[in-house]
Amino acid sequence: MVKQALTGRQMQLDAAIAGPLFMLSAALLFTLLNLIVKLLGPAYTVWSIGFYRFFGGALVLIAVFGRHKNPYGGVNIRLLIIRGCTGCTAFICMVMAIRLLPVSTALIIFYSFPAFSAIFSFFIYRERISIFEIALIAMVLVGVGILFDFQFGGDLPGQIFALVGAVFAGLTVTLIRTLREHNGPVIIYLYLCTTGMLVTAPMFVLHPVWPSTPMEMGMILGLILSSVMAQLLMNQGFFYCRGWEGGMFMSSEVVFTAVAGIMFLGDPVTWRFWCGGLIILFSVAALNRLTAMGNRKAAASSP
Repeated sequence: MVKQALTGRQMQLDAAIAGPLFMLSAALLFTLLNLIVKLLGPAYTVWSIGFYRFFGGALVLIAVFGRHKNPYGGVNIRLLIIRGCTGCTAFICMVMAIRLLPVSTALIIFYSFPAFSAIFSFFIYRERISIFEIALIAMVLVGVGILFDFQFGGDLPGQIFALVGAVFAGLTVTLIRTLREHNGPVIIYLYLCTTGMLVTAPMFVLHPVWPSTPMEMGMILGLILSSVMAQLLMNQGFFYCRGWEGGMFMSSEVVFTAVAGIMFLGDPVTWRFWCGGLIILFSVAALNRLTAMGNRKAAASSP
């Protein structure tokens, strides 16, 4: 009995470490993806970027994981397709918002998705959230706003795209809670890639953009590989934390992107970087501590 209690406690503590580790690794790779998208230039539209990401991702997953079995043989196919549609919609809306709005406006609206995830978790799973956890979510949004010098500018369609993207992103990470019970991260991402490929292919065929130099070809490959690895790590991370918690950890992507801009794109180092970045990191660290304490209490009270 004592051995079982110790094993259960160790599993809880491992989960408290594994979740943030997977999410932070995914955030680093998504930062690389952001840099590649920025460097590709305006010739690559949202449809071409989306098509290369989704089509290339599907090819990689099928080639690596689908050689000896049906790669689409998941459980709850209907929900896998729905999750693919919501994820694809969130991605397209986010890119459209960036094209129509100042990037600070688009990001501050989109990074509200952990709040929407908490709302969806309450209505779908009756999952309650404490006042302290709500405060941490609010602090992350404040940190993002400071970091990117948030100004509510741009036109109404762009603001709507960003908000719709945040809503669908919140729903997407919430649905993973059900899918992860019987599906691994590969099958979840494969359905997203397939759905996104079907959505973006028609517009890409009408106006195709092909890599014209070895550098562009390398960037397209980097786009595909970084997105595959980042998405798999993120999906795996949701096995260890709730949807809105994962969204909080993923918000560290904002800090990583700011650091990458300073190091590789010559962005200036301002007080906003230090202040906003520290607020985000403090909030994420506090959430991780709160989750670990809850896991320890649950393990101690278990028979």
